[in-house]
Amino acid sequence: MTNSSRDAAIPTLARVESPPPDYSSLRAALMSVLIVVLLALAWEGAKAFGEANGYVVSVGGSSLDLRILNDTQLPHLTDILAAFTEPAQRNGPPLYQTLIEASAFTLWAAIRGFFLGGFIGFALAILFAHSSLLQRGLLPYVVASQTVPILAIAPMIVIWMGRAGNVELSVPIIAAYLTFFPVTIYTLRGLTSVPSTALELMQSYAASRREILFKLRLPNALPHIFTALKLSATASVVGAIIGELPSGIQNGLGIAILNFARYYNQSPPRLWATIAASGLVGILFFAVVALVERLVVRWRVEDSE
Repeated sequence: MTNSSRDAAIPTLARVESPPPDYSSLRAALMSVLIVVLLALAWEGAKAFGEANGYVVSVGGSSLDLRILNDTQLPHLTDILAAFTEPAQRNGPPLYQTLIEASAFTLWAAIRGFFLGGFIGFALAILFAHSSLLQRGLLPYVVASQTVPILAIAPMIVIWMGRAGNVELSVPIIAAYLTFFPVTIYTLRGLTSVPSTALELMQSYAASRREILFKLRLPNALPHIFTALKLSATASVVGAIIGELPSGIQNGLGIAILNFARYYNQSPPRLWATIAASGLVGILFFAVVALVERLVVRWRVEDSE
C-alpha cells in the first residue's frame, strides 16, 4: 500500500470551530446606557434652553411659558443625585437609606402579589384551555376587570382587609389584581397555540389531558408565560405602591412618594429621587424574571440568537 492510499484510509478529524462569541447582551447593555445618556443630555439641554430664554419663548406672536423647566419644577440631575445623600428629615438618616428600607418593604409586597396573581392567572388559563364553555363565559369578565381603575378598587380592598384585621395583606392583593390578567391571557394563548399535528400525534397515542398538558401545552406556552411574567413584574410594583397609598402603611415607597409630593415646593429633588428609586425596583424585578427566563427557556434563547 502506498503512502498516499494509506493516508487516504486514515480518517481525518474534522476541525471543530468554536462558536463565535455572543455580544448580544453587551450590545443591549451599551444601548441601555446610551439611551440613559441621551435622556440626561435632553433633560439638561431643555433646562439650559429655558434658563437662556428666561423661561419664555415667543412663537408666532404668542409667548410660550417654559416655567416647567425651572429648578422648582424640574431640578438638575446633579441635585437629584445629591438628594440621595442628604437627610430625608431633619437630623434623620440619609435619603438613600430611607429609600432602601422603603423599597425592600414595597418589593416584598410586590413579590407576594406577583406570585398570588401569577397563580390565579395560570389556573384560569388552564381552565379556559380545557373548557371552551368557561372560556366563553368568564373570559369577557376577566377582560372587563381591567377596565376598572385600580384607584377605585384599592380603597375597597383596604377596607375589606381592614375589617378582616389584616390591612397589610391588602397591598399584595392589589398587586395581584394587576398581575393576574397578563398571565391569564398570555398563558392561554400559549396553551392553545400548539401545532395541530403535534396535538393529533399525542391523541393518536391515547395521551391523557394531563399528559398533553405537561408534555405539549406547557412547553409550548413557556415563552408566552415568561412574557406575561415580565410584564407582571413591573405591574406588581406599581400595584404595591398604589395599594400603600389608601392603606395608611408608613413603611413603603407609596407613603414616601406621598410625603415628598406634599413638600415638593421645599425640596423637589427628594420626590424625583424617590421616583427614580421606584423605577429601579421595577427594573430589578424585571431583570430577575428575564434572567430566570434565560435559564429555563434556553432553547428559545439559542434559536433567537
